[in-house]
Amino acid sequence: MGELLLFRRDADGQDVELTGSTVALEVELQRRVEAGLEQMLGIQFLASEYPTGPWHRGRIDTLGLDENGAPVVIEFKKGSDSGVLSQAVSYLSWLDSAHHEFEALVRRMLGAEAAESIDWRRPRMVCIAAGFSHHDRVAVQRLPERIDLVRYRVFDGGLLSLLLVDSSPGSPNPAASRRHREREVAVASAPTVSAAPTPGTASLVPECLRDLYSELEDALTAWDEVEVAVLRHYIAYRRLVNVASVLFRPKHQAILMYLRLDPGSVTLEESFTRDMRGIGHLGTGDLEVRLASAADLEKATPLIRRAFEAT
Repeated sequence: MGELLLFRRDADGQDVELTGSTVALEVELQRRVEAGLEQMLGIQFLASEYPTGPWHRGRIDTLGLDENGAPVVIEFKKGSDSGVLSQAVSYLSWLDSAHHEFEALVRRMLGAEAAESIDWRRPRMVCIAAGFSHHDRVAVQRLPERIDLVRYRVFDGGLLSLLLVDSSPGSPNPAASRRHREREVAVASAPTVSAAPTPGTASLVPECLRDLYSELEDALTAWDEVEVAVLRHYIAYRRLVNVASVLFRPKHQAILMYLRLDPGSVTLEESFTRDMRGIGHLGTGDLEVRLASAADLEKATPLIRRAFEAT
């Protein structure tokens, strides 16, 4: 991914490039990101400087739970540190051995419902640093862990930029995937809850909507660094945060798409777009877009573009 360039227009109407810098203290960056963690990264804060015990011998800078229910470990480096990946793998190893401890932390901070909904299949590591080497970026693509490399810069006027420079979706933990499937089966067999689909995109897409969804998926994955996360009730399309969530309504032969876009910036159209602020729903995003035809998708394409360009 290319460099992020920022410009400010001066009094003469000329665009002047802003020169970014790094923080003097690592904790300064950490506190700044933690204060806006959910808005910046779609992650709910759990703890700072969390001790990993005598075997792993460290303190995790920040622990969180992302908007798709995945556990997240965040590490900050004020400069460029080639050791950040080995540290990341070590902390993910701790996380794999500390399910009960992590679940207790989530229960205490976010409640029982959040703790019971943790998705252990792909825990996530976010490394935020001033820069990463070529070897770091190659290693991320080879490691089985789910890792995001995020470069930061600070600018005059209190501006902070976060740029996703590389990302790996990782491989599902086999044991966690098995436990997840067992939990899904247990939930599906309960008399008051309808059966959940098996993991995999194809199992979520009703046959009557497959052609439309295929075209929608092309539109949602046409951007750089888009990860597709297949969850129990919806499919998320994310960069650092969920940009779009897709649900299916076969009885109405429609797809519901929730975009990370301010509904106040959109001219709402009845039966097509809806403001979901303050309204509970599956998936994430404040703007609901209802798609029932190729014409609807064509009309929604500029909204999709705006949502991805904003992230």
